[in-house]
Amino acid sequence: MNKKNIFAFSVAALVSVLAHGQAPAPVPVFSPERFRAHVEFLADDLLEGRKTGTRGHEIAARYTASQFEASGLRPGGENGSWYQPITFQLTTRATEPAWLAINGPAGEQRFSHADNVLVWLSTRESNYEITAPLVFVGFGIVDKRLGLDDYRGLNVKGRIVVVLRGFPKGLPSEEGAHLGAEKARVAERHGAVGLIGISTLQSEKVAPWNRMLEYANEPTYAWVGADGKAHEEAPGIRARATLNGPAAEAVFAGSPRSLTEIRQEADRDKGVPRGFALKTRMSMKVTSSWTRVTSPNVVAILPGADAALAREYVVLSAHLDHLGIKDVPGANGDRIHNGALDNAAGVAALLEVARAAASAPDKPRRSMIFLATTAEENGLLGADYFGHNPTVPIAQIVGNVDLDMPMLLYPFTDVIAFGANHSTVGRQVAEAAAPMAITLSPDPMPEQGVFTRSDHYQLVRQGVPAVLLATGMANGGGNFWGQFLEGAYHSPRDDLSQAIDWNAGAKFAELNYRITRVMADADMPPLWYQGDYFGDTFAPKAARAAR
Repeated sequence: MNKKNIFAFSVAALVSVLAHGQAPAPVPVFSPERFRAHVEFLADDLLEGRKTGTRGHEIAARYTASQFEASGLRPGGENGSWYQPITFQLTTRATEPAWLAINGPAGEQRFSHADNVLVWLSTRESNYEITAPLVFVGFGIVDKRLGLDDYRGLNVKGRIVVVLRGFPKGLPSEEGAHLGAEKARVAERHGAVGLIGISTLQSEKVAPWNRMLEYANEPTYAWVGADGKAHEEAPGIRARATLNGPAAEAVFAGSPRSLTEIRQEADRDKGVPRGFALKTRMSMKVTSSWTRVTSPNVVAILPGADAALAREYVVLSAHLDHLGIKDVPGANGDRIHNGALDNAAGVAALLEVARAAASAPDKPRRSMIFLATTAEENGLLGADYFGHNPTVPIAQIVGNVDLDMPMLLYPFTDVIAFGANHSTVGRQVAEAAAPMAITLSPDPMPEQGVFTRSDHYQLVRQGVPAVLLATGMANGGGNFWGQFLEGAYHSPRDDLSQAIDWNAGAKFAELNYRITRVMADADMPPLWYQGDYFGDTFAPKAARAAR
């Protein structure tokens, strides 16, 4: 290609030149054809859905590394390689089904796994049986800042706690989703040995029981630490289960309050049912087997050009894995979950931003890390491993934008940066999007707690300001999102038969190039806002910005 055609100025950039008297960095041209080529390779049937630990994912990782190398980046993995290999323990159910029994005033009621109970597998005990009294602890949340202490006055030591799923109505959704993910750790700190989840009317709408049953027999994954043990956030919680219908009602047999009354209270604004000791006990038995597989994160670095800022890193990330081949076929007998939009499209944008940044005549001031993670579909595990074992010092990672499932079925005109209200990353996204006439919209589905459900959240937990970037709901986007989530999402239909708008893919890549350049070139790194919940929780000593 002729060099004079490689870079182009946007109209907005020209306006900026006239206003400020100096030329901004030219923005590379992003090709729909290059974007399409990445997606077509990564979502091809030959990669068999890129499941963590499989040959298909390994091929995808090699492809990603080869693209990084061709772009002129430096390896950012372990031992001078492109890869950060991770050992995972897969815990699989035994042929004998797990069961739990509830004993109380109504006698004993026994339930097998997937019969109104979902019995979780333990990563630390392959064969165990446990019996303990039950204590209801409301939502099971403790947070001094928000004035919540569901364990106040309750003795749960050596007991199994029963918690309502989700969080109280009226609580900020992102903070609530975070606290919902902390329930096992909170229970462990109070001395509990098990945790039982029961739905509220609201949580049942967000995650219906039938949807949960679809994953009832999936193996669980956990990354293995240097001690050779599977990583477990709350190892003291030996037993976990989720109950439905008659199993949930049986827990409250003989109690002063029925489950119906508790759910009605929880469904009111700021409704926080108080806990109490139950008159029932629970026994549980689980047998499983363990195997181990390895799967890598792929990491590349573009060194910064400013000697004073090059030790700081901006991370652009996207998960490379998907769901693989399922036992139950979809339409036309197809069992391969190709993950074209989830998340071959996100990785395509990552690769194109890396190529453009490396070939730009003006290099970024800060260094950039391009991170393609594994095991996102298994619980954000590749990102969690990177957060616990970063390949550069975590204190030098100053910001992260994560790309997960951009909806590229329409010409988008707005984007959503989940978490934008917590740090100046949101401002930088808006600044970068403005020259492209793209607006930044608020979270359209706060009840889903999206901020805690993708890879960026694992860096947030390490104190790094971060957002998840997605295409927005304007210009017909809401309809496309709704149709995708009700149809192709996590099914074999998320493949190349979809009417993917490749121009939208190139546009999404350009936008992320602009965002990462704003983050990398700004005088100040991304900062948490003063008084922000997540900044105060995970980075209490870090510098702050005024809102």
